[in-house]
Amino acid sequence: MTDIDFDQAVEDFWQASQGGAFPVQWQDTFDRETAYRICLAMIERRSAIGDAQAGWKVGLTAKAIREQQGATEPVFAVLYDSGRWQSGVSHPYSDLMRPGWENELCLTMGVTLKGPGVTEDQVKAAVATIAPALEIIEQRPPPGKGSGFLSGADNGQQRSFIVGTETAYDASIHDLGKASVEVFVDGKFEEKAFGIEVMESSPLSSIVWLTEGLSRFGHELTAGSVVMTGSFTKQYRFEGPVEV
Repeated sequence: MTDIDFDQAVEDFWQASQGGAFPVQWQDTFDRETAYRICLAMIERRSAIGDAQAGWKVGLTAKAIREQQGATEPVFAVLYDSGRWQSGVSHPYSDLMRPGWENELCLTMGVTLKGPGVTEDQVKAAVATIAPALEIIEQRPPPGKGSGFLSGADNGQQRSFIVGTETAYDASIHDLGKASVEVFVDGKFEEKAFGIEVMESSPLSSIVWLTEGLSRFGHELTAGSVVMTGSFTKQYRFEGPVEV
């Protein structure tokens, strides 16, 4: 771990999450592991104010979004109940900070998975439901002051997640690598992509990767958790109200 005042970093990112200034003073001062530890330290703090953990997100899963963001590997972050937005209704753009969105599949776990060494077959047996979903992200650092590790500590840009109708998952009939998304922005068709773009395999591979990553920090993927498994495409950004 990078030698920094970890408790102070946690406090600074916590204050930022509660409406304070973004802690740009930590830019270029810590590594990926420290960023994850700062992010994970927020779970207890949020729980203490009544904002329970809903699950996890995996980001930077598609080649298109990694190239767009200049990243070389996926990331994970935390989903909270406060970020769960209702599907099919409008949400205020004015509440968002330099926002974007990503198209994903959301998987709900029926069985707890604990890494390391979780296999895709174990994931197939553990997933209870699947659903189309959107993640809303925010670029919270001031322009020109961001970095990948700052974003990681800042919960991976996570703002909210919107989950559509859930379907009971049956591995014998649901090939998630063949799941498809058609992207429309204000009624205009943008692109079509398939689940194989996620981890160059399937959204199930996101779960395998996530359990491995969580195990390094003493966490597991518990039954009932929801997992946003990562974008099929690049990240879309918007500068005003939009229909997607």
